[in-house]
Amino acid sequence: MNAPNKSGWKPEMTAAADGMHSGPRTVTGNRALMLEEPLIFELAGTDTTGVDLPEIEGGANRLGGMERTAPIGLPGLSEPETVRHYTRLSRQNYAIDLGLFPLGSCTMKHNPRLNEKVARMPGFADVHPLQPVSTVRGALEVINELAFWLIDLTGMHGVAMSPKAGAHGELCGILCIRAALEARGDPREVILVPESAHGTNPATAAFAGYRVENIPANADGRVDLEALKARLGPDVAAVMITNPNTCGLFERDMKAISDAVHAAGGFVYCDGANFNAIVGKVRPGDLGVDAMHINLHKTFSTPHGGGGPGSGPVVLSEALSPYGPLPFTARTADGVVHLVEEENAAEFDHTQAFGRMTAFHGQMGMFTRALAYILSHGADGLRQVAEDAVLNANYILRSVEDLLEAPFGKSGPCMHEALFSDAGFSEGLSTLDLAKSLVDEGYHPMTMYFPLVVHGAMLVEPTETESKAGLDQFIAALRSVAERARAGDASMKQAPYYAPRRRLDETLAARRPVLAWSDPDSA
Repeated sequence: MNAPNKSGWKPEMTAAADGMHSGPRTVTGNRALMLEEPLIFELAGTDTTGVDLPEIEGGANRLGGMERTAPIGLPGLSEPETVRHYTRLSRQNYAIDLGLFPLGSCTMKHNPRLNEKVARMPGFADVHPLQPVSTVRGALEVINELAFWLIDLTGMHGVAMSPKAGAHGELCGILCIRAALEARGDPREVILVPESAHGTNPATAAFAGYRVENIPANADGRVDLEALKARLGPDVAAVMITNPNTCGLFERDMKAISDAVHAAGGFVYCDGANFNAIVGKVRPGDLGVDAMHINLHKTFSTPHGGGGPGSGPVVLSEALSPYGPLPFTARTADGVVHLVEEENAAEFDHTQAFGRMTAFHGQMGMFTRALAYILSHGADGLRQVAEDAVLNANYILRSVEDLLEAPFGKSGPCMHEALFSDAGFSEGLSTLDLAKSLVDEGYHPMTMYFPLVVHGAMLVEPTETESKAGLDQFIAALRSVAERARAGDASMKQAPYYAPRRRLDETLAARRPVLAWSDPDSA
């Protein structure tokens, strides 16, 4: 579609120009209240400003030679123009507040507004990491209270609250394992990662300096216990296992795996990204887990965000707790919660910490939201979270498996995720075509092509926050596009038709992204 430029709107712009609709032409390119929005550089020139400021008179230049020597090159928009631009763009985003978000690789559940209200309370919303500890006693109490419940829910011994995300928490757990091995003079160098583990697990192990070896899955999509036992030896530092795993299945041999690894002198790291499926039902500590990160945004409904906000506390077994990072909170006999750092670590018998993960303690806004979620649900409510998440996933699995192959559907119920493949699609149609056709139905696609052990994988996670009516509507849409894929509907190759933009070359965009705008008139 043509876009407006600095000289005004082009009259040939039309809502039908890209074949999306057969309605009348519009001068603006808008389609009713779905507004066509150009780039911000196309809205205004760089030779104007949105606000006039007087020239500064007098006074010495204190920039030390760092003053700007060329125009800044930003478009000059007024405040209403700027607000409207970004608001229009935001209307093109799909969000959990608009509808079902079925990403199987990342639990996208409703964020209760109660949590948001608590996070905005004075004393939490405006707390600063450089405040004196004496002025943040209430914040430390909240952190310590959340730490207590995370330990209780997982059946572990200690917890590191400072990691800022899931992968950051993985690294924390592996560094604790490395510190424990070094303390006993054990130079193990291999970490075993099953095929059904999350993709960040091998990357984390390699980043920490370990050699990664793969453990195959069995026909049921779970860890091959005998293959794991056969590989264990004096060079194996740990196994990194995801439970429930990436195929959406519970590892039934988890206790046997842990016992075998411990007998061989290694440690068990559990990826806790899928804890939402078992919270209140299973305690990882009872299964022999030594370290597990917890994505607060997945299980305890804190917001998602690209690198922040986010929080990935790591619960630790008694064997690893002495090596957990600083700082952390601890309550003394007089009932006071203290922040334990390098200078007072000896007082709390924590001199073997491997170091720090971050400059400060953690994400206060995530801690308040997660604690509000835990306390408002209670033990019975958290148990129901897991039960409903698993029920909803199995409802989708059984409602669609006659049209979409469920590679592990015959091995029993799934957990929180329903996994399908592209088997049965007409030649020439792929998982990508089905996903793009779902966009036209008003849904963000599910996770595609992951896990890698399933060809054309489609991983669907409805979470516990969706109603049966909402699930039924999604199932109807999924069945419709699945029928089209099996029937060979070639029009799916051009989907989506009704999105603000048509299908892009995503591979080219990832490999050769255009990160800067240039004025075509100046080329």
